[in-house]
Amino acid sequence: MKYLWVSIYFAVLIWSAIDPKDQFTWFLEVVPALIGFILIVLTYKTFPLTPLLYTLILIHMIILMVGGHYTYTEVPLFDWIKEVLHQSRNNYDKAGHFMQGFEPAILARELLIRKHIVQGSKIWLNYIILSIILAFSAFYELVEWWVALATGDNAEAFLGTQGYVWDTQSDMMYALIGGAVALIVLSRIHDRQLKRFL
Repeated sequence: MKYLWVSIYFAVLIWSAIDPKDQFTWFLEVVPALIGFILIVLTYKTFPLTPLLYTLILIHMIILMVGGHYTYTEVPLFDWIKEVLHQSRNNYDKAGHFMQGFEPAILARELLIRKHIVQGSKIWLNYIILSIILAFSAFYELVEWWVALATGDNAEAFLGTQGYVWDTQSDMMYALIGGAVALIVLSRIHDRQLKRFL
């Protein structure tokens, strides 16, 4: 399993690095996947994660690397979806922000449960997880803003606003929806996998 995970990660990373649409945007989008990989390597022996979480992390990293290769505004599949559904913009960015809530919700859930930070109340657990998702999403929007201020026009592809005035707010909403969907759909599966650690 781990060798397959690593093989997929590096295959997509290498593909994404070959002639990306914009080298600077590629770097900005892929840095979280590189940092995530380093953290996984450093904690694999001391704090292994559930198979579900490793799978979600890989999917999230692939989304980042695909977005880095094409830029979030020009992913071909979502250009096709835009045409078919008569949308005004390429919405790969929204898929990315949905995943920005979906995967971290399970990560936060795993850490909170295994470290015994929240015990007993599922309502409080879910509330804290969704609060973490919103905080993380808001922080990411601040990072995008700081990058835009520091680099000027070079950050347009990284921001991916496509002229949409409510892009920042809708990004956070999609992350919140992603987190809520993950908790609703995956909590039972996650609980079964967590039993080996508790």
